[in-house]
Amino acid sequence: MTIAIRPLQSADKTEWRRMWTAYLEFYETSVSEDVYQTSFARLLSDDAGEYRCLIAEIDGRPVGLTHFLFHRFMWSIEDTCYLMDLFCDVAARGSGVGRALIEAVHAEAKKAGVPSTYWMTQEFNYKGRMLYDQVASKTPFIMYAKSD
Repeated sequence: MTIAIRPLQSADKTEWRRMWTAYLEFYETSVSEDVYQTSFARLLSDDAGEYRCLIAEIDGRPVGLTHFLFHRFMWSIEDTCYLMDLFCDVAARGSGVGRALIEAVHAEAKKAGVPSTYWMTQEFNYKGRMLYDQVASKTPFIMYAKSD
């Protein structure tokens, strides 16, 4: 079994939506149709400030995705990379897809001169955290959010 990682293509819309929907369901949330359409269009944009997407395939079938963004960082001259979403189909978990996607994002960052990659997860994501503990260092930061 070979895992292939590649950039999102316009022909991936149905599979991307399937996987992102499953990701959102894991976190017990959903988005409107407008958000689906806008997000997919942004992911295909050539704008350097937009999120990017990588797709993981096994035997030519999409089984995982990640969304990531390069952005300014006030503590260094170089940008940093925020890995926002990471998803792997249930049937493909444990096969190395998550690790391959994380490594591919970090490789894209390094290729762009971005030395660090970070991400967040919810405390209850125990299986994901088992992988994250192997590939990165847990930071002591706690996240707060405020909305209207």
